[in-house]
Amino acid sequence: MVGGKKVIGKKILTKLIVIALAITIIIPMNLRPAAAEDVLDIKAKAAILVDANSGKILYEKNSKAPLPIASMSKMMTEYLVNEAVKNGKISWDDKVTVSDYAHKISQNTGLSNVPLELGGQYTVKELYEAAAIYSANGATIALAEKIGGSEKNFVQLMNDKAKKLGLGDVKFVNATGLVNKDLQGMQPEGTALTDENIMSANGVAKLAYNLIKTYPEVLQTSSIPKKTFQEGGKYPVKMDNWNWMLPGLVFQYPGMDGLKTGSTDSAGFCFTGTAKRDGQRYITVVMGADSYNSRFSETAKLMDYGFSNFEKVTLVSKGQTVKGNKTVKVVKGKDKEVKVVAKDDVTLAIKRGEAKNYKATVQLSGKSIDKDGNIKAPIKKGTKVGQIVVKSSKNEDLGFINTNNQSFDLVVDKSVDKANWLVLSFRGIGSFFGNLWDSIVSGIGGLFK
Repeated sequence: MVGGKKVIGKKILTKLIVIALAITIIIPMNLRPAAAEDVLDIKAKAAILVDANSGKILYEKNSKAPLPIASMSKMMTEYLVNEAVKNGKISWDDKVTVSDYAHKISQNTGLSNVPLELGGQYTVKELYEAAAIYSANGATIALAEKIGGSEKNFVQLMNDKAKKLGLGDVKFVNATGLVNKDLQGMQPEGTALTDENIMSANGVAKLAYNLIKTYPEVLQTSSIPKKTFQEGGKYPVKMDNWNWMLPGLVFQYPGMDGLKTGSTDSAGFCFTGTAKRDGQRYITVVMGADSYNSRFSETAKLMDYGFSNFEKVTLVSKGQTVKGNKTVKVVKGKDKEVKVVAKDDVTLAIKRGEAKNYKATVQLSGKSIDKDGNIKAPIKKGTKVGQIVVKSSKNEDLGFINTNNQSFDLVVDKSVDKANWLVLSFRGIGSFFGNLWDSIVSGIGGLFK
């Protein structure tokens, strides 16, 4: 029996050791620092925080899942309106005649609207402000018809632009972001009553990023807290911006100046926000929040996280060379080499105290670079000859909104003309005798080994 007790004792001891090992493994795993997503505890179906200067993703939650985006869709309408103005297709002062469709939707008091007269005429600017500030659906349809000829054609433009911008898994079925059943049977041809616009938080952030980068003037409109539609006109309407985080409104947030709210039963409460302080701008997207107020409180969490934990760091200034990559050889040029510099500031939002972990590197590419990595003459000042790529010494995926390897344009800092035949001939002769001399010296050196 004594031997039996020893065996039982060994078994108990073995079990205790196993339990102890399990505890030492499991407990540290549970005590590991939580990811940013868990720390922020964003109460929404999806969310993302992006550095608006570079597109670097600083936080994300379920950001690739396609979800209904409601009136955040109107950011694409804003993009296309600004593009049409820039290209001269329309002007801000152009008059838009209100169709029966736009009129009927604008009269629906259950939706966000400014009432439009049937056959009435309004400027592009008036309708644009109503859409951007007050999310007016009838005004949005009138703009879509002005640019596309019909909402159906405009929706095609929306989808084409989404593809060009690389917004991912996107489906636009109307210009407003409403569920089609709310369009009173007048939804674009080929779409179903249950259809609505779909995009991921990542795609929405990318749309906002490109909208601000390409047409920064949109912020002049999105930052207006209150305005009267048709002030002094026949039917003036007071428009309070649905973005209650603007200065002076109930959820005011320092630096907030955009961008677009949205809500439907299926989308929940959504908001794309942007704020700027001390030259640093962030973009946030919250999708599927459970209340009107919570989409703003969750946005504030994201913004606070950005402004408190990150700092704006310029790794290479505009017009400056990258360390270790100052010049590149020029083939058949009047100058034998030329400086390659940053076209714009290479600036990122980096966690405070971690700037030392990031560096800029040069990658030459393009039509002006030969197979040996030299620049071909002639070349004009400012010509792109490659990219400045930011890398982390920790080999982490930097996670940019546009690409996983965010790059900045690398350009030549001056023009280099092609050398004439006489100069090239003398260079050839010099090169020949230089190589000959090197051979002679090498040969003589060999005799004395």
